[in-house]
Amino acid sequence: MTSDPISIRRPGDLPSGALRPKELPAGTLFWWLHIGGWGGLFLVNYLSALANGKPAEYWTVLLAVSVTGFIGTLGLRYLLRACSDMPPLRVALLMIAPALLVGAATGLTYSAVTALGWCSRCKPFSGWGYYTYVASQMNVVVGWAALYLVITTWRKLRMQTEAALAANAMAHQAQLKMLRYQLNPHFLFNTLNAISTLILDRDNATANRMVQGLSAFLRHSLDADPMQRVTLKQEIDAIWLYLEIEKTRFAERLRVSVDVEPSCWSALMPSLLLQPLVENAIKYAVAKRVEGGTLGLHASREGDRLRLSVIDDGPGWPALENGGVPPDKGPHGNSVGLANARDRLRVLYGEHQSFEVRNRDEGGFMVTLTLPFETGGAPRE
Repeated sequence: MTSDPISIRRPGDLPSGALRPKELPAGTLFWWLHIGGWGGLFLVNYLSALANGKPAEYWTVLLAVSVTGFIGTLGLRYLLRACSDMPPLRVALLMIAPALLVGAATGLTYSAVTALGWCSRCKPFSGWGYYTYVASQMNVVVGWAALYLVITTWRKLRMQTEAALAANAMAHQAQLKMLRYQLNPHFLFNTLNAISTLILDRDNATANRMVQGLSAFLRHSLDADPMQRVTLKQEIDAIWLYLEIEKTRFAERLRVSVDVEPSCWSALMPSLLLQPLVENAIKYAVAKRVEGGTLGLHASREGDRLRLSVIDDGPGWPALENGGVPPDKGPHGNSVGLANARDRLRVLYGEHQSFEVRNRDEGGFMVTLTLPFETGGAPRE
């Protein structure tokens, strides 16, 4: 049996099957940005100096300044990493003085290099030139520190967001598995009692067939992944495993009608979504009546929606005639089946689904589910 994974999509999620871009580790990203940033600043400053009439050997001055800034901001990085657990605003305030000191160091390097005569024609025309250059280098270093804080804070927030999304997805999966594996103990008790009765009546062939059917149904129920989708054809095949057991119990008292539009056989849906609804109908519309009852499974397509209905001709739900009640209780008490199917739809599809219960005008009870119409493979024949 083939199946496709259910995709619980959120805004911003990549489409199913798409590859996420491979990200650089934090350390590698830093060195790429650090080397590229100071190297790019050196190149831009040199080209700008040449355009403003500076001599070609001016690169020696700029190289010394860039190396000083490169080494000094490395020191700032270690200070920032030591303060990584502090709030961003407090870190920014603490880093003002160190950033200004590194900026001043790069400016003093410029003054020292030109004073040593590395480039005698590179000296400013007045003393104010030194002060303005020191101030500009302070701005560069403060900008470096601000950019480092922005990038590291953004990465930290994104990691926290991804961790929260992962935890939320795991919680959804756990909830789905809990709902999916809620087998009605009454079904097991009744089936085992029926098998015991058949053995006492020495109807070994029927008892053996019923044991094999129960084994196949339980194997399918426990092996099927609740996070997987199946086609409607596969879903109805699985329901027939259950119905064969019940037909052995009720014989001609249980009548089944299946009406599925041809285009719906390959529609995808959560596995064993309809089984608890079928079990609920048999419990109230067939088992409690001497004449038994008819169970109907209907499926149709309405635009981009798949409409599924489970119908019976039993006594219906009297409480619905008085204004309706939520589907947490069945016609005669608690109904895990109705609440189970409703909750699975809500968890999987959110607002893109509906779950309705009503009494039929011609008699009986009807549960209708609508969910997005999706296909992804041919039905199993």
